[in-house]
Amino acid sequence: MGIRREPIDQLLIARGVDPAVVEKARAQLDIGSQNLADEVARTEGADPTLVARTVAESMGMPWLDEIDPEQIDVTMVRKISLGLSREQGVLPLWETEDERIVVAIAGPSSLDAVDDMRVLFNKPVDAYVVGPERLTKMANMAFDKASQTAHAVMAEVAEETGTDDDDLQLIDNDDLLDDPDQAPIIRFVNSLFTQAIKDRASDIHIEPFDKELVVRFRTDGVLTEVVKPPPRLQASIISRIKIMSGLNIAEKRIPQDGRIRTKMGGREIDVRVSTMPVQHGERVVMRLLEKGSVFALEGTGMSPTIIRHFRKLIRQPHGIILVCGPTGSGKTTTLYSALSEINSPDKNILTIENPVEYELRGIGQTQVNAKIDLTFASVLRAHLRQDPDIILVGETRDRETAENAIQASLTGHLVFTTIHTNDAPSAFTRIIDMGIEPFLVASSLIAVLAQRLVRRLCPDCKEAYTPSDEELHELGLHRSFLQGRQFHRAVGCPECSNKGYSGRCGIHELLIVSEPLRQKCTSGADASELKKIAIAEGMKTLRDDGLLKVLEGVTSVEEILRVTSEDAIVLD
Repeated sequence: MGIRREPIDQLLIARGVDPAVVEKARAQLDIGSQNLADEVARTEGADPTLVARTVAESMGMPWLDEIDPEQIDVTMVRKISLGLSREQGVLPLWETEDERIVVAIAGPSSLDAVDDMRVLFNKPVDAYVVGPERLTKMANMAFDKASQTAHAVMAEVAEETGTDDDDLQLIDNDDLLDDPDQAPIIRFVNSLFTQAIKDRASDIHIEPFDKELVVRFRTDGVLTEVVKPPPRLQASIISRIKIMSGLNIAEKRIPQDGRIRTKMGGREIDVRVSTMPVQHGERVVMRLLEKGSVFALEGTGMSPTIIRHFRKLIRQPHGIILVCGPTGSGKTTTLYSALSEINSPDKNILTIENPVEYELRGIGQTQVNAKIDLTFASVLRAHLRQDPDIILVGETRDRETAENAIQASLTGHLVFTTIHTNDAPSAFTRIIDMGIEPFLVASSLIAVLAQRLVRRLCPDCKEAYTPSDEELHELGLHRSFLQGRQFHRAVGCPECSNKGYSGRCGIHELLIVSEPLRQKCTSGADASELKKIAIAEGMKTLRDDGLLKVLEGVTSVEEILRVTSEDAIVLD
């Protein structure tokens, strides 16, 4: 291809770039610091790929239209880091039959990196321009493919001695995919994080037993065995994790808690680490939290009706809103979503948590610390002197915390808190059992939201079917209720790792405190009586909401039966 000599601005405009974008880029250009094409590519309204292709063709450089991800040689990709690929805009692809290395580059500005590839592989290099956006996408796919599973890495580690002190050293790289030449134990621990993130696991369990060491992932609420490292590597693996999380590697007699902040493929990951001495060593559980998560009520799985009512409740000026359910039922996500929705510069929102799982911008978050008497109750008292509008109390588990929360609600504050009960009506009796007067509970509570998490059916393989009489009986339904509608069940396919499920959503039970409920609560009614009144007033139980999710094809009957107790079906 002949080299074009027209000015680059004219070429860009001829290719369809808005002249106003070119002029804006020219105005922003610092003389002698950037070239016009690079500035245009960064300007809002421009297509970076179109700019790169135009510049490449003007310089006589070849453009690569299509790349099959399966063609990319991962052994070559592993020779560089993801950070280098991003920084220099280069990605090695494959080696030709005549021993030439084919590399993709973001644009002409990445030509220096081509020389680096020539030195690295010690072979001639053919460079093709693909554009910055395509290169980033290709690099993410290539490094994801190149990162081995924990099982594969463990097989390599078992063949290497790799248990000396060198394996425990800290590495300087911020990204787990950045260092292609890590020591064996480091590679294995990094591979655990990499695979857990790819598998969308929420927790990693490392469990020592008499003659084996087991690693399990909790994915969509269910624990699955992933790999069994040789027991002789137990001390090295746990020491590596302790070093990463800032724990004392010499102390093995007491529980320890720490935190790891790392990256994978550019995504920031927070890992909460807990170690516990057990009979055959130390047990480690790591909770994975992705920083920068976006919280929204629509993402919780609430039905449109519940979202509508809940949005009104969280905008009340005062009162207590309780969210109840067992550990791991999504209470924190719901509360964070509520706070994110009502957060604004004119509100002072404070939280008390144990621990602070996600950082919310514009919200004051305090982590409790029992060692220095920084408890839920003591922090709540202090928060009341911080002129708050809204307070989130991570958990109400004792009388003092409950009394302070009620006092805060009665003095003009909106209080969100959680409690462990099986359903919404039981929350009243649980707080009363803590020693709170029934009339105080009745006058301060404005709503109780109970919830559970159910696994979503994989959209690629779920199968429609007509439920049996036994299933309908277990749900308390008559066949006439179906009216030609079908249920769906899990099947399993490669997209969901043959589990039949992919992701989770919530099912909810929203009890809005009415005057009849207040009167019954004050008179000492038990949870079953309160439940009857709430259902008569239109409350849908957890089982009801779950059944709606079944009819919508979101989840299966097995999931609903697994997480809900038997309720009367009150669907319209």
